[in-house]
Amino acid sequence: MKTEVSQLPSLSRLSELTPARVALGLAGASLPTKELLEFSLDHARARDAVHAAFDADGLVAGLADLGLNATRVASRAPGRKDYLARPDLGRRLDDDSKARLASHSGRAGGLAIVIGDGLSPTAVNTHAMALLRRLLPLLAADAIGFAHGVVATGARVALGDEIGGILGSSMTVMLIGERPGLSAADSLGVYLTFAPAVGMTDEKRNCVSNIHRAGLSHEDAAAKASWLIREGLAREVTGIALKDESGGQSGGGLIVNSGERDNFVEE
Repeated sequence: MKTEVSQLPSLSRLSELTPARVALGLAGASLPTKELLEFSLDHARARDAVHAAFDADGLVAGLADLGLNATRVASRAPGRKDYLARPDLGRRLDDDSKARLASHSGRAGGLAIVIGDGLSPTAVNTHAMALLRRLLPLLAADAIGFAHGVVATGARVALGDEIGGILGSSMTVMLIGERPGLSAADSLGVYLTFAPAVGMTDEKRNCVSNIHRAGLSHEDAAAKASWLIREGLAREVTGIALKDESGGQSGGGLIVNSGERDNFVEE
């Protein structure tokens, strides 16, 4: 069926439907000054989010308030510059952290709740505890135990595999900052991996993504994650074999079945 041009939405209306940069207008052959300044501001916010300080002590205290003792660990990346240049270093624990976790490995099973800085410490500082305050009661209602809490510095998604493997956890639930973009510098992701172990590949994970003020709400993210955790434990699987069938509305969020998407960062 042919669509009349008059029936198509105007460019100005498109900007009401998406945070993407559309219908910005022109000033001669260039962008209007206002749009250029807003682009520069959002780019600066994204860069700042990558290099923001990680409030590890505050997160440990927050987990304690929720009744979960937490262990602080670090990856093999000695600093932020190394972390960004060498993603592989962020996927393995340093020796001190491995020894520290090994002392807590006596109780196998249960969930390991891992909070890692990732590519946006800003996202983790802002959203991690708010999400957990909604998620943990849902897990408790399903009689799902969470035996270990870990706060990880210099973390990539796969760091949770080694953490969960050392602790003997049935599943890792990793909250980590996602790569900042121009529309969201504070997006949090929750990665779920059943029977974690070093060498896991990404198709064995589920991810509840795009958790931020203009994306998936803390309430919706907690509902999605709790369903995936419950079903993942019951079916003994996560990743491409576990599809989200919870029936809830995503509210702008994203449920994916593949793992780490944070190997690169735009400088």
